[in-house]
Amino acid sequence: MKHLHRTAWIGVALALFTALTPALADGTATVGGLVNKGLVGVGRIPAAQRDKFGETFGSGSGMAIDTSSWRRDAGTYKGSLWLLPDRGYNVAGTTDYRPRLNTIGIEFTPAAAGAAGQEQTEVKATLTDTMLLTDDKGADATGLDPLSDVRAAAGDMPMLPAATNGKLALDNEAIVRLPDGSMFISDEYGPNIYRFSAQGRLLSATQPPAALVPMRKGAPNFSSDNPGPGAAEPDPKDPETGRQNNQGLEGMAMTPDGKFLIAVLQSATRQDGGDSGSTRQNTRALVYDASDLAHLKLAHEYVVPLPVFKDAKGKTKVAAQSEIVALSDTSFLMLTRDSGNGQGVKGDSSLLRQIFVVDVSAATDIAGSPFDAADKPFAPKGVLDPSVTPARLTPFIDINDNAQLNRFSLHNGAPNDHNNLSEKWEAMSLASVLDPQLPDDYFLFVANDNDFLAQDGFQVGAPYKADDGANVDTMFLVYQVTLPALAKK
Repeated sequence: MKHLHRTAWIGVALALFTALTPALADGTATVGGLVNKGLVGVGRIPAAQRDKFGETFGSGSGMAIDTSSWRRDAGTYKGSLWLLPDRGYNVAGTTDYRPRLNTIGIEFTPAAAGAAGQEQTEVKATLTDTMLLTDDKGADATGLDPLSDVRAAAGDMPMLPAATNGKLALDNEAIVRLPDGSMFISDEYGPNIYRFSAQGRLLSATQPPAALVPMRKGAPNFSSDNPGPGAAEPDPKDPETGRQNNQGLEGMAMTPDGKFLIAVLQSATRQDGGDSGSTRQNTRALVYDASDLAHLKLAHEYVVPLPVFKDAKGKTKVAAQSEIVALSDTSFLMLTRDSGNGQGVKGDSSLLRQIFVVDVSAATDIAGSPFDAADKPFAPKGVLDPSVTPARLTPFIDINDNAQLNRFSLHNGAPNDHNNLSEKWEAMSLASVLDPQLPDDYFLFVANDNDFLAQDGFQVGAPYKADDGANVDTMFLVYQVTLPALAKK
């Protein structure tokens, strides 16, 4: 048998995994003991919502449920969660938006499995507080693109992205809340992992291996090519090596035992095929030893092949990795999606929004290897080095499944209206079903990033109106899943 091109092989493999994933009569599906019992709830926060600073609320880049607050009273669950927005409304370039974290009160009454005619009110979400994130000196941070400035390393703190106004530049993407109230937040610009106090002050920062640090003309340059008002684009527009623009540490999660922190790059580094939309599928999962919260140590690193698909014109596309939930130190759920389709953007029909089970147990550990240097790609032009065995992906939940969405008056595809799913689904978190008869069952909350798209928007002292009448709510989809591997931890 002739060897298939790497992209074609992944496509065949994923098709095979899909065919081998049993779908049960009631719409549930099982993968190696993990069971998707289907969509059991939907809720919204309206696009017009403003936070306590009077600015338009946007969220869903990252999410963490406060499991200590999670309670069940008869058929209703109550608790709270944290929603992490990214760098603010930036359709025409970045602004001096202050990074923040939102606290959301949740009241959840799940629908019966398979029941139709639901009203999108199963999840009642209420914004209860907003906290600003600051640098280590307590000064405001910013969402502005760090076009060329770098804050020099000092003490335990590595070099950090800085905007031209001198502020720490953050594009937050994922959050892990720790028992003491402090939190890890992953970032797009660095791409770094930051630890903040419970009050939102920067405590420490972890820089990834050199292979991920964006380099321009031989020097670190953290720009994402989204200049602020009146600013020029970086030169060159794209990094020569390291993470691609706007493709940082999009997913992050703590293992159930609290020993490891896993972070996943949104797509391949520039040198590993990330300089092309059709070859960017070989991304990286970084597994850090979290025994010392102030000094994370890279323990393992794996290649994760992102799903590929064909667009309407038959062109090969690679889905972006948007979030993860760790099941163990060798497996995690991974949310992936296409771009440019959904409510609020031009396209109406998404071709891929799917949650996979990722297994790295048989993958090659490249931590500390020459592949961690910028000049040693493991997948030049997207072709994986034969010495490297990638992680295995198995489909688990199809978010675009209209049979599930229609039960809640939602859909994927035309008409591109208020009930068509929006483009960016970027947040996941788990909460127990709290049923002694179902000890392995959890609610998997999935949320979108609404990009602050509103018709009466207000941020950084100025009103705005999103293009084309876009008015995109923050939305929650809740699935009931059985995760026996997680329950054993």
